[in-house]
Amino acid sequence: MSATSETPFDDRQLAALSALGVERVCPRGVILVQEGDLGEQLYLVRSGRLKVYLDDADGREFIVDVLGPGRLFGEMALEDEPRAASVMTLEPSRIVVIPRQRFREFLAADPDAAWSFIAMLIRRSRDLTRNVGSLALLDVYGRVARLLLDHAVEASGGLTLPVPVTRVEIAKRVGASREVVSRILTDLREGGYIEVHEERIVIRRTLPKHW
Repeated sequence: MSATSETPFDDRQLAALSALGVERVCPRGVILVQEGDLGEQLYLVRSGRLKVYLDDADGREFIVDVLGPGRLFGEMALEDEPRAASVMTLEPSRIVVIPRQRFREFLAADPDAAWSFIAMLIRRSRDLTRNVGSLALLDVYGRVARLLLDHAVEASGGLTLPVPVTRVEIAKRVGASREVVSRILTDLREGGYIEVHEERIVIRRTLPKHW
């Protein structure tokens, strides 16, 4: 799924955050955070794409979010609480690892950055509530349509998902099987609502409310 690259921090704050930690260059498939573990670091994405996910002993996986440059994660470390989800790189990425105490000092010294951090947490809470509502109240088509619209941006004469996305990724974001998602996308493509070019989805017409 497309990476969310929105950041609550301005360029000055991002530069200050980057100076607090050590940069790591990670290949694809590196698990930086493991659900249930305790940690003392936060992480700032400088480049690349990472998934935040939950999984179980049977290998089933649900992708909670996809992170892009500028995103901060691992904030559970501020409260000595176990990690709520795992985070893995989806492609080669540059990550700044920030010690918890240095991040606390950064917030205490910069009230504007502290407010930006609070705004980020509020936004994540709002997004989580919306996602739970989608899982509880929408059928699979409704969840797929909302996901496409939430991540699409204006480009190339239509709404376009900015990075390639596989049907498996979409299925893991909406809590459905790949087969069901594939059927929905095929129907939308045949109906002229979307175009798919090398896993890059372009929305050409307003998606129907129901399918």
